[in-house]
Amino acid sequence: MDKETFLARLREGLSGLPRSDAAECLAFYGELIDDRMEDGLSEAEAVAGIGPVEEIVAQTVAEIPISRLVKEKVAAKRKRKAWEIVPLALGAPVLMAAAAVALSVYAALWAVAVSLWAADAALLGVALAAVVLGPVQFAQGRASSGLALLGAGLVLAGLAILLFFGCKAAARGMLILTQKTARWVKTLFLRKEGAT
Repeated sequence: MDKETFLARLREGLSGLPRSDAAECLAFYGELIDDRMEDGLSEAEAVAGIGPVEEIVAQTVAEIPISRLVKEKVAAKRKRKAWEIVPLALGAPVLMAAAAVALSVYAALWAVAVSLWAADAALLGVALAAVVLGPVQFAQGRASSGLALLGAGLVLAGLAILLFFGCKAAARGMLILTQKTARWVKTLFLRKEGAT
């Protein structure tokens, strides 16, 4: 692929971004290709060494803060008419309520994940206490209670280990959900210029 084709594809991929960010990215990769060619690579080699356009677009989108995307898309490019403002004003409370419900569900899911970690820590703490107090009970001549504490401590330690894997999976799932949600929200603000 030659430089012009690469930059044209990159321009198309970045078309939903704020113009300043797209121009900065295009200038950077244009200079990068020129520098690689000055170092003795052919145009095709210089372009091929940069990587796929899709990866560059994905990385660029990931680096742009969502606040900048919102500001760019929400900024009025022209004065709105009354017939455009009224539906926005009437629909805003419904949208805000829906966003609040979605945020509440998200917070509740994180609360469950944190609660699982707290339960795991409590199980581990009780298990350690039971394993330590079991021999103390033996030393004081209470063999049956010492044996019961030691057995309970080992069972609780096993449960804590099992719960650890569940906690780890829940936290990983929440992180994946967070990343996918953030990408989805960004795509709402990345409509292509021709589509608006």
